[in-house]
Amino acid sequence: MDQTSEATTGPGLARAADTAGLEALISRAARAGKGLPPVERWNPDFCGDLDMEIRADGTWFYLGTPIGRLPLVQLFSTVLRKDEDGKTYLVTPVEKVGIRVVDAPFVAVEMNVAGEGAEQVLTFRTNVGDVVEAGPEHPLRFGDEDETAGLKPYLLVRGRLEALVARSVMYELVEHGERIEIDGEAMFAVRSQGEVYPIMPWEKLERLSS
Repeated sequence: MDQTSEATTGPGLARAADTAGLEALISRAARAGKGLPPVERWNPDFCGDLDMEIRADGTWFYLGTPIGRLPLVQLFSTVLRKDEDGKTYLVTPVEKVGIRVVDAPFVAVEMNVAGEGAEQVLTFRTNVGDVVEAGPEHPLRFGDEDETAGLKPYLLVRGRLEALVARSVMYELVEHGERIEIDGEAMFAVRSQGEVYPIMPWEKLERLSS
């Protein structure tokens, strides 16, 4: 049986009973091309939801059990896609299944800073091994969170998939913040690849610091 027919007639993502079955199915999809599979170009039928969840700390669960094998998690992460409906899916050339994501599918666990001022580049590594430079194609944004006065940074990794910047990395990130005028307003912001990413109004920062 060739690879295509096996993927079509096999148990399917939505019916796979264990991670070994899922791994085999996704491995076939991952071999469809070099590098990351072209999930954005695949338009398979929706085959239901899978009992898989990505927790806020980046831990993957399948059938209520943590997936402890990093290579397996990395493999699954290559066929993730977030669609316009706001939901996240595992996608292969022949089917699409929904999974649950508590916050963001990835976590940025390390950051490197090169250069200064307008030449500064912030490079992040995610928990699944992506290395991403913040910039025009991979912008940073800051969400709202009461415990951190609104400092909940996210980095766009690919498609609509984001990485939540881990708390320890967030503290490192804000150390590189500076006062920058944006549309006539003084903002506390960070730079990367010539882009400016506002964190909060400078006035708010001074109020929080007092």
